[in-house]
Amino acid sequence: MKFYSRKWVKPEDLNANGTLFGGRLLAWIDEEAVIYAMCQLDSKHLVTRFVSEVSFINAAQHGDVIELGLETVSVGRTSITLKCVARNKVTKQDILTIERLVFVQLDENGQPTAHKLAPEA
Repeated sequence: MKFYSRKWVKPEDLNANGTLFGGRLLAWIDEEAVIYAMCQLDSKHLVTRFVSEVSFINAAQHGDVIELGLETVSVGRTSITLKCVARNKVTKQDILTIERLVFVQLDENGQPTAHKLAPEA
């Protein structure tokens, strides 16, 4: 797995317990994952279709640097499925894993459409 971006945990990213708010991390992941998918499919018309179980493993603290790692699991006719790991840059401890994030390419009418890497039928 390659780690593509880093995020610095700042005070505005914290929850009431003083650790990284899970919703903030999920927003970072969704944005990074769709950018990765757009680059893989050479398309900017993608939407998040599905996110599998999210497993929070360790907490991130104020001042931590988080790395977001992504890899392609599969490519369908209209979709791409990714796996994600968020980890602490310094300790390399996993913070979160998501086994499947699915993005779908849409046409101008908002309907799923084949992308240029679509497997042959």
